[in-house]
Amino acid sequence: MKHFLNLFMLLLAASLSLPESASALTYEQADSLAVVALLKKGAQQPKGENLMLFFANKLLNKPYVGKTLEVNPKEELAVNLRELDCTTLVENVVALVLTTRQGSTHFADFCKNLMCIRYRNGMLNGYASRNHYFSEWIQSNTKQGIVHEVEGKAKDSRGAFYPFVEQQTLDCTYMSTHPDRYPMLKDDKAALLLIRENERRINGHTVRYIPRRLLSRPHKELRAVQDGDILAIVTKKAGLDISHVGIAVWGKDGQLHLLNASQIHHKVVLEPMTLAEYMKKHPTQLGIRVVRVNSEK
Repeated sequence: MKHFLNLFMLLLAASLSLPESASALTYEQADSLAVVALLKKGAQQPKGENLMLFFANKLLNKPYVGKTLEVNPKEELAVNLRELDCTTLVENVVALVLTTRQGSTHFADFCKNLMCIRYRNGMLNGYASRNHYFSEWIQSNTKQGIVHEVEGKAKDSRGAFYPFVEQQTLDCTYMSTHPDRYPMLKDDKAALLLIRENERRINGHTVRYIPRRLLSRPHKELRAVQDGDILAIVTKKAGLDISHVGIAVWGKDGQLHLLNASQIHHKVVLEPMTLAEYMKKHPTQLGIRVVRVNSEK
């Protein structure tokens, strides 16, 4: 049974001030029970445990389902751990990590963290406030001190910024030029204008990434990538910055693998093939940006 709650009341205990438009939360009882159960397991983990991998592994085999956030006529905080896409997998794992580090096992605190992660500057204020482009997601969560982007060192014996030797200049226009593909956007001219403004805000920025030709290198050369890092796959598709996201896992074969909510496998999986092999099968994928959840203070 789907629940619609007043989000302000739920998060009042977390002392979170919300705009009037951020009035509702959508979830099923199975979601709140799953969150609490996972948080209790997280609380039992020893200090130093890689919580990103711990929680990601707990979500293995969950079904892949697209557009799980597009379930209401107006934007609400949607919590769904029963069905995941690549972005919601990452968001839920990060929210579980943050809540565990805060010493909480409460669903309300998880929701507070999820909202901070999913929406620009942590504030839900309509559809356009969601971090639709993953570059927005990175910028917003960096600003809030939740993550930072790993971009290599300016000077390295193997060359400047190695292995982040390629650059992408952001040119995000896909949403504003294809509004018909977004149910909550196609008939909302005001939201479309806000989306265009969001695109202008990030466009022109240059970011560094590891090109796919280097992804078969051994760990000693790619040690800038750590287990549990968020991997954002850079694309050359017109109007887009990132086409897929997942979580880094160094395999027993000494190669980098991707734990992700897979449209191909129809579920959350740790890809058996290496990331280098995976990307060879996707010619529009150029490489990876690396994002890391900040260490516990």
